[in-house]
Amino acid sequence: MQAPMSRLLKLTRPALILGLLVLAGCATPAPYAPRGPGEATGYTDRQISDNRWRVTFTGNSVTPREMVENDLLLRAAEVTLAAGQSHFLFDTRDTQSQTRYDAIPTGPEPGFGFRGYWRFHPHWGYGAFGPDVDIVASTKYESYAEIVLLNDAQAAHEPRAVDARAVIAHLAPPPALPPV
Repeated sequence: MQAPMSRLLKLTRPALILGLLVLAGCATPAPYAPRGPGEATGYTDRQISDNRWRVTFTGNSVTPREMVENDLLLRAAEVTLAAGQSHFLFDTRDTQSQTRYDAIPTGPEPGFGFRGYWRFHPHWGYGAFGPDVDIVASTKYESYAEIVLLNDAQAAHEPRAVDARAVIAHLAPPPALPPV
């Protein structure tokens, strides 16, 4: 009974590792899109008053911090133009990180064997102080801001004003390629 189980584990372990590598290779940064119900990534915006909005962008574990902050800036510019204004300024702005640590077992397959040269030791994938594991850290970022919308006259008197059209010209995502 022990031999078939050991053989099964020897066959499934490489398949499991290959599957995890394939999934990791498929991971892409969070797309620049509105966050839908039940989704964890994307942008949101909400009007707080006539000229004030709260804008957020949340990335996934493979979205770099700079990309999350650029997407927030892009969304702030889009909100500004959609509201009929030309400039905005940040009243508050921050980026938070959330790091998750996962332990992935890497120990030997269950069975019996000699460990070292001086003792016989039954092993079930665990060492003397617990299982052999790799610790993998993944961080996801969320950037948020409250923006104040300004018209051209107000922006002329505010040195912190950001031109929404210039932001879009520099940060807009490239158009999607047509299907082949």
